[in-house]
Amino acid sequence: MQDDLLLRYSRHIMLPQIEYAGQQALTQSHALIIGAGGLGAPVAMYLAAAGVGTLTICDFDQVDMTNLQRQIIHTTAAVGHNKALSAQATIAQLNPEITVNTVLTRMTEQQASERISAADVVIDCSDNFATRYLLNQLCFTTKTPLVSGAAIRFEGQLSVFDFRHAESPCYHCLYPDVGDDQELRCADNGVFAPLVGMIGSAQAAEAIKVLLNIGHTMQGRLLLLDALSAEWRSIKLKKDPACKVCGHSG
Repeated sequence: MQDDLLLRYSRHIMLPQIEYAGQQALTQSHALIIGAGGLGAPVAMYLAAAGVGTLTICDFDQVDMTNLQRQIIHTTAAVGHNKALSAQATIAQLNPEITVNTVLTRMTEQQASERISAADVVIDCSDNFATRYLLNQLCFTTKTPLVSGAAIRFEGQLSVFDFRHAESPCYHCLYPDVGDDQELRCADNGVFAPLVGMIGSAQAAEAIKVLLNIGHTMQGRLLLLDALSAEWRSIKLKKDPACKVCGHSG
């Protein structure tokens, strides 16, 4: 690692849980970020700042004026531009030492599987159940760790499904797919601006812990945040033996 990178990442290297070897591992890691909206914005920015060497950002949507209230990776000048490209441009200013790939179209299942297989961790920053269920299934199949987050109104949640461990539950254990496609969307329900930053930052922290195998991740736990009352709750999440995705594994 060159001197300028040692300086850039010096506050990480000072941490005994990371040190030089851990930072070097981050620079050689690949994170796949699904969604460059409210959650994807802080996830991408913190992973980039932390020195995760390759980020692949997937988003086929365009920046809208209503996004700017919370999607801090985008600027007013980016309105009308693709979100993944806008995120890439911001990250280039934040940390030009890393590689940022973009996916600008909706991926097929095969394409998504290939992207997931190439990544060391997947961060789900999507806003719909169909995508969450698909990512969960593909990550389970490829045994790729999945960091899942959601935020609406004043409420957020976070969990980690690390399929490298047989005892890990999956997203389907938490929310079984019963065919109800009703979604809670920000456009219909609103969202507190700092909430996505709080959950997205926590997702980035969990992703880095997964990549470095340090601390205790949210595997087997669900973190719930009520930003209006400033209350965090952590509840245990167990694997469902009857789960259609992971119930018959291990």
